[in-house]
Amino acid sequence: MTETVTLPEVVSAGDWQIARDALLAKEKELTRAADAIAAERRRLPMVRFDSSYEFDGPQGRVTLLDLFEGRRQLIVYHFMLAPGQKAGCPGCSMLVDNIGHLAHLHARDTTLYVVAPATLPEIERYKERMGWTVPWVSTVGGFNPACGIDGGFGVSVFLRDGDDVFRTYFTTGRGGDQLVGTLRYLDLTPLGRQEAWEESGRGTDGPGHWWKRHDEY
Repeated sequence: MTETVTLPEVVSAGDWQIARDALLAKEKELTRAADAIAAERRRLPMVRFDSSYEFDGPQGRVTLLDLFEGRRQLIVYHFMLAPGQKAGCPGCSMLVDNIGHLAHLHARDTTLYVVAPATLPEIERYKERMGWTVPWVSTVGGFNPACGIDGGFGVSVFLRDGDDVFRTYFTTGRGGDQLVGTLRYLDLTPLGRQEAWEESGRGTDGPGHWWKRHDEY
């Protein structure tokens, strides 16, 4: 950061506790509001989706239904890596860096896949560079367009009922922030994300402009 940072006021331990308790009340209110939104998200109507869309995976050609791996729920991250590109989107790369151990999702009958329009060899080369083990497949045909993805990124959620597949949720833009643990940690700190939109004196970067692939800092 090039500008002078305005630090928080220095107070006594007692005054700090009073301010902390006041903020805690607001944090609890926000948590309850987030819980209510999550409940509304769970109740969204769903739309039937073609389960026969195909992908190229390490074991060969697979369908959308196959990606469930027998589980009832599937989360798909649409990653920005096009054919011919040697490196993926820095923002998408940060998000994948923040994906935790998939055993926790599997315990809740949920599978996660990353998909990209790049060829499988291009995907595998980039995965090796980044040190990722999360499962990826290469999109074949119109899957991304059917999900409203035209060169961008997003998160799609699907539910399986037998062999029938339904799309239940989609988000993009700032909606992807909720999946990036790095941002959640930074939001706990006094300097925050150090982006200009947060508040005066915290930084000059635009949203996400400082993000790089983790081997480029």
